[in-house]
Amino acid sequence: MLKLVVLALSLAYAYSCGVPAVQPILSRVVGGIDVRAHSWPWQISLQYQGTSGNWGHTCGGTLIADNWVLTAAHCISSSRVYRVLVGKHNLVEEEEGSAILSPEKIIVHEKWNSFFIINDIALIKLSESVQRSESVQPACLPADSALLEHDFPCFVTGWGRLYTNGPIADNLQQALLPVVDYATCTLRDWWGTQVRTTMVCAGGDGIVSGCNGDSGGPLNCQAAGGAWEVHGVVSFGSGISCNYEKKPTVFTRVSAYIDWINDKILNN
Repeated sequence: MLKLVVLALSLAYAYSCGVPAVQPILSRVVGGIDVRAHSWPWQISLQYQGTSGNWGHTCGGTLIADNWVLTAAHCISSSRVYRVLVGKHNLVEEEEGSAILSPEKIIVHEKWNSFFIINDIALIKLSESVQRSESVQPACLPADSALLEHDFPCFVTGWGRLYTNGPIADNLQQALLPVVDYATCTLRDWWGTQVRTTMVCAGGDGIVSGCNGDSGGPLNCQAAGGAWEVHGVVSFGSGISCNYEKKPTVFTRVSAYIDWINDKILNN
């Protein structure tokens, strides 16, 4: 009996939030790279069903609890039918440990404004809880109102386009995107007044950024204790190019919405 208890505790620790069983590659490479399979086990693929009946990847998202996914409001349309894929590395191959789950409820922020792109955040309640494993586990949420310092190293992950107007990636990609502080990101020749305090910028070197298809996915930042927190939800970038200097990827700042997230989960 004692051995069983110890095993249960060990498994609970191994699959706790933000601590992947497979460690991600943390080299400071230029450009996106294929991730080490299942090293970001909270990454999900949000897919919708087309008129032909086929399913296609549209956005990323983050598993933040056993039956809750965080994504962007602009990823959601009331006219579409969605599904969530967890435990995926390659979107075109059958993979052991992956699962397809249906949404029970989708909650878009009540004050989402598509013109100003503010409050670009949504939650998906899954119809059933995931089975935690090496390939499926949630990310941690940051502390309420937490802010990251300028140049803090974070990673964006997703299956978005490999380059401007390019193909969607088959394998999950990651790229190092250092945080750009609010004072810099709101400079006139950066994003100016388009960026609000409820957003966080990352990148902007003209080499690496998020791209179409990465929307809704996480900005992964490692806390002092080693666990990974989702500090951002990919919201928007330059309409000129996926990699445009002084136009970093802009994320919904998750730490500005902790009360909203907790309230929706508690009451749904």
